[in-house]
Amino acid sequence: MPGATDLPRAHAVAAANRGWWDSQADEYQSEHGEFLRDVGFVWGPEGLEESTARLLGDVRGRQVLEVGCGAGQCARWLRAEGAHAVGVDLSFRQLQHARRIDQATGVTVPAATADAAALPFRTATFDVACSAYGALPFVADVDAVLAEVARVLRDGGRWVFSVSHPIRWAFPDDPGPAGLVVEHSYFDRTPYVETDQAGRATYAEYHRTLGDWVGALTSAGFVLRELVEPEWPAGHERSWGGWSPRRGRLLPGTAIFRCERAAR
Repeated sequence: MPGATDLPRAHAVAAANRGWWDSQADEYQSEHGEFLRDVGFVWGPEGLEESTARLLGDVRGRQVLEVGCGAGQCARWLRAEGAHAVGVDLSFRQLQHARRIDQATGVTVPAATADAAALPFRTATFDVACSAYGALPFVADVDAVLAEVARVLRDGGRWVFSVSHPIRWAFPDDPGPAGLVVEHSYFDRTPYVETDQAGRATYAEYHRTLGDWVGALTSAGFVLRELVEPEWPAGHERSWGGWSPRRGRLLPGTAIFRCERAAR
């Protein structure tokens, strides 16, 4: 991991994560596709579904944007619910999987390859924007992304997104007992960066505290209406990376922010 003065710039981070997701998309969809479902909206590894949570409200007839849509599972569910949903993702390979699932299900998601910090839409286009673990953990300049989401939302538009719960940063990414012992400072914002032999970033993930998220949302013109911390449900025994029943019953693994775009 590079030192704080050697951290890659936003464009280098975007390029690195695009390459990483392009290379990992096949494995990701093979491993997690059944859990995510071709037409399904799951907010995180705990398995909380939008059909139960209803954090987006009534989406029928609404213009909805999914940021970091991957293979479009969430946007596809939204379209099945009557929304005019579209998606964007940094990874072209993920969107190739979206096309494959479109053909298999008959539910087509219009989607574009795009950086979340430069959304290819006009101002005030959407009623709702959402992201389930998409884009936000992997961007160097989260303020730029939130500003873009605020730009494309109409006044009063809803913005709901999920990320790894910030407290997880303090613990090792281990689903077993070792993952229950604090290893890092919660207040250390140094990102996790993988590099190649030449020192170029090949993957990056960023930590922001709850206070950082609230401050960034407020600065971007959002009003935070609800913070959801899903509990690990009884009978759910599936592990996903560092998420597991052992940890999930003691520590929150996901944070979901439900916000509204303030009037301009």
